[in-house]
Amino acid sequence: MGVSGCGKSTLGALLADAFACPFLEGDDYHAPDAVEKMRRGDPLTDEDRWPWLDRLAQASATAIETSVSVVTACSALRHSYRDRLRAGIGAPVRFVLLDNSRERLLTRVQNRPGHYMPASLLDSQLVTLERPTLAEAALVLTTDASPKELRDQVLSWLHSGQ
Repeated sequence: MGVSGCGKSTLGALLADAFACPFLEGDDYHAPDAVEKMRRGDPLTDEDRWPWLDRLAQASATAIETSVSVVTACSALRHSYRDRLRAGIGAPVRFVLLDNSRERLLTRVQNRPGHYMPASLLDSQLVTLERPTLAEAALVLTTDASPKELRDQVLSWLHSGQ
């Protein structure tokens, strides 16, 4: 989880490979009108996000039926979004927040050619982000390390059972 440009897709693909399980890219589950809205630089509302979260949760639940686990990349910025995903997936869910400074994230977003998410929406995502609470038992990683190092930190955390 995390804002645009934090590295969710890169880390998610590495984790899915490590677990030999499916990887779901949350961006693929946005409705076309939501993608167009973001492309125009308009932030999504909760009304835009609820159906997207439901589609992603259903796809994750379906993947779990045929594979023991699934890795899903999704911004999941608010507590209520994460709660909705947990409820829709219906299996244990662990969240990893990929974090970094606004400046570093902005550089990453600006260097992603062809992605519909403009850099102008980064600040709205940062304002929306509700950091995981202790009760959520999420792992928070600063993305200055390499993707493989981040993968190894997540694997260690998951294997420790925390």
